[in-house]
Parts: sequence; C-alpha cells; structure tokens
Amino acid sequence: MNAPSEMNFEEMVRVKIEVLRREHRDLDAAIHALEETGRPDQLTLRRLKKQKLALKDQITRLEDQLIPDIIA
Repeated sequence: MNAPSEMNFEEMVRVKIEVLRREHRDLDAAIHALEETGRPDQLTLRRLKKQKLALKDQITRLEDQLIPDIIA
C-alpha cells in the first residue's frame, strides 16, 4: 500500500484538461444542435461560442503548464 492517496500536480492538471475537453465537446454539440434548428437564437449562439473559445484558451494554458520550459 505504498500508492499515494493524493494526486500530484501533473495528474490534477491532466484531469482538469480532460474535464474541460469534455465541456468543450458538449458545447460544440449544443452549438451544432442550435444551428440545425430553422432560426437559431443568435445571442445564445454567440454566448455558447464565446464559452467554447474560453474553454479552449483554458485548455491551452493548462497544457502549457505540462510542457517543461526548455532553454535553447
């Protein structure tokens, strides 16, 4: 029973990235479904797209934390 009961920083970041990716996919599906309706609500569509972009930015920032800085 030497396995640590808590996740380290990298594991927590990876889990957070996966959660954000799932939310991003869900938003993408919601946007697609809204666009498929005859006359989508443009305000709602714009808000969903902004949320999706914000999630993508968060994912990118977290992924950058996992990549070590390399001095060239």
